[in-house]
Amino acid sequence: MIGSGHSRLLKILHIDPEKYWGGGEAQVFGLLAYLAKQGHRNDLLTHPHGKLWEQSQKLNVRCFPLVVRNELDIREIPKIRRLIRAAKYDVVHFHTKRAHALSPWLPHGQERPKYVVTRRMDYPQTNNWYTRYLYNRGVDAVIAISQPIADVLIRSGVDRGKIRVIHSGIDPAQFTAPQRESTSEPGTPIIGTVAHLEARKGHHYLLQAARLLKERGYRFKVALAGDGSLKPALEAMAKSLTLWEEVTFLGFVSDVPKFLTAIDIFVLPSLYEGLGVAALEAMAAAKAVVASRVGGLADLVTDAKTGFLVPPADAEALAGAVAKLLDDKTLRATFGQKGALRVREHFTVEEMAKKNEVCYYAMLRGAASGHSGSKKANENIS
Repeated sequence: MIGSGHSRLLKILHIDPEKYWGGGEAQVFGLLAYLAKQGHRNDLLTHPHGKLWEQSQKLNVRCFPLVVRNELDIREIPKIRRLIRAAKYDVVHFHTKRAHALSPWLPHGQERPKYVVTRRMDYPQTNNWYTRYLYNRGVDAVIAISQPIADVLIRSGVDRGKIRVIHSGIDPAQFTAPQRESTSEPGTPIIGTVAHLEARKGHHYLLQAARLLKERGYRFKVALAGDGSLKPALEAMAKSLTLWEEVTFLGFVSDVPKFLTAIDIFVLPSLYEGLGVAALEAMAAAKAVVASRVGGLADLVTDAKTGFLVPPADAEALAGAVAKLLDDKTLRATFGQKGALRVREHFTVEEMAKKNEVCYYAMLRGAASGHSGSKKANENIS
């Protein structure tokens, strides 16, 4: 089945060498599922022992093994070049930074496929010849998953005409939950988050905010889902702040929808965030969200309508926003309902995949983007 306005089906090679499953791999899988359903031929180069390889066996996708140790590892280049020449792909899609680093070594001639890269992180890029080459000459189009990422790329010397903002998406149906099964004593609100226990996620500011809330007489629980290198330090911090009765470290949580049904307020105090899919999932579960105004979170959360945005690294502001929601159960419900509607209207995995498909056809027509990295362009495709 060919999408509206498209004349033929495509042959697409996807490259994602990551072994571990993260938000990016979930997006790749969703994209593959949509494209396969439309009838496009999809091949995937990925780690043979990774979950993306395992999950993709469920789809009509041919998988080829790819192990890349770092951005300087070019051992697999001859194999990839042979595959591209033999299969005559229309599009090659690089889904990670390590995949994108392979692009200068791949066929670049009149008969080559179109190349596109997805950029998911909002870390600053160095404005130098290598960055400009990778993005301006190494690929035909750049997909940024949020407007702030597009802005970072433009400041790094990337041609704004190559950039298309396509937000990540989720399946909201997975997060439509029945009535909450409380994991705490009746009447005690639960503040929760789902994030790796790493510095960029800002958990220590959440703990500081929790201490401020406790000092002001609020009763609550904090549930932290996720694992990471900072777990021992954060556990020690919770004890030093006398929060051992309030804070629970749950470790890795496999059933995120179930976790979200059990909380009242979702907090994501990130210092950096490409988009913030965890916040999307909380919104889909009709939870009020408090998040840092960083990266793509400002694209997702509509301040004072679906949640609150606060400055990063500001425990006082974080505590103040959470306190407003602890004080007003009706406000929590209103934010949750509006957030769920926003996800269904703008941030579904199907919408994300359709926009990637449109990008492929635009490249083949010779129009790399059709949208710049400007705010107006973002509004056109959100």
